[in-house]
Amino acid sequence: MQTKRSYIDGVHPEAELLKEGAEWLQAGELVAFPTETVYGLGANALDVAACAKIFEVKGRPQDNPLIVHVCNRAMANILVDSWTPAAELCVRHFWPGPLTLVLPKTANVSDLVTAGLANVAIRMPNHPVALRLIEETGLPIAAPSANLSGKPSPTSGSHVWRDLKGKIPLILDAGACMVGVESTVLDVSGEVPTILRPGGVSKEQLEKVLGEVRVDKPSKNQVPRAPGMKYRHYAPHGEMILMVGSSERVVQRMGHEIHKGHAKLKKVGVLCTLESAPFLHNRLPDLLFVLGSKDRPEEVASSLFEGLRLCDERGMDIILAEGVEEGGLGTAIMNRLQKAAGQRIQYI
Repeated sequence: MQTKRSYIDGVHPEAELLKEGAEWLQAGELVAFPTETVYGLGANALDVAACAKIFEVKGRPQDNPLIVHVCNRAMANILVDSWTPAAELCVRHFWPGPLTLVLPKTANVSDLVTAGLANVAIRMPNHPVALRLIEETGLPIAAPSANLSGKPSPTSGSHVWRDLKGKIPLILDAGACMVGVESTVLDVSGEVPTILRPGGVSKEQLEKVLGEVRVDKPSKNQVPRAPGMKYRHYAPHGEMILMVGSSERVVQRMGHEIHKGHAKLKKVGVLCTLESAPFLHNRLPDLLFVLGSKDRPEEVASSLFEGLRLCDERGMDIILAEGVEEGGLGTAIMNRLQKAAGQRIQYI
């Protein structure tokens, strides 16, 4: 398949490009498009055959549910059977934005989209291209991240191009995404809202609006209740080790691991904070990628997947990543780092 990559204005998207994307979606095809979190691989959420193409193109397991994107409340009502008070509060305070709500689904939503679950995951993205594309299409759009399953999520059109060129007809490229990690997934179908996946809206932000908010602790064999819960995600090709501790100890341990890797003729890449970078430069890693300041987690979040992908492009055999402090957006960052490392974590 020939893939067209259309560069679209991320603030004032061109009408003719939105129309082209909408026509592909209405015809049952896939379109990659930007959101504020990561790029999505979209299909008409009400077309089972179209949604099946998402799983085929990504190599995505069919027990991993999809998030459905909407542009207004009326469209959401087509998908949701009943709205809880917590859901209403979330819509009022966090939509459009990086918050996905899990609620009882209507018969309009296929079991393929929800992986056989009785609930559907929906969100309203906060990106002009995404919102206008959904509006132009006139349909809810099911869209996981626009990457090959298990690999680092795409935060630029270039990432999508590398993964999906020749597999889909159209990529709408609006440059870099603003948030850089996926949406928070919040189950609001029960009495107490429960975070199923940390993301762009923090637990602390949710608690200010909702009061008590729980965090789900899934068991190993549990059926996934939301995207990204069961399988290893965001994984680079090289062996990745996440290091958690004081900057001084992390820098010291990374220096040791760089020396050990070089002794085995391995290429070693480092993902670190701005504060640690000056002390790691002289340790001579093959790649030193600065994620951002530990005092500005939004910088780290927005550059994380770019760093992981760069390690792949440069052929790093070993990737050493510095952890950040949990809490706020740091919780989502650590969640992605832990999954990328496959739980290979050193507490120093």
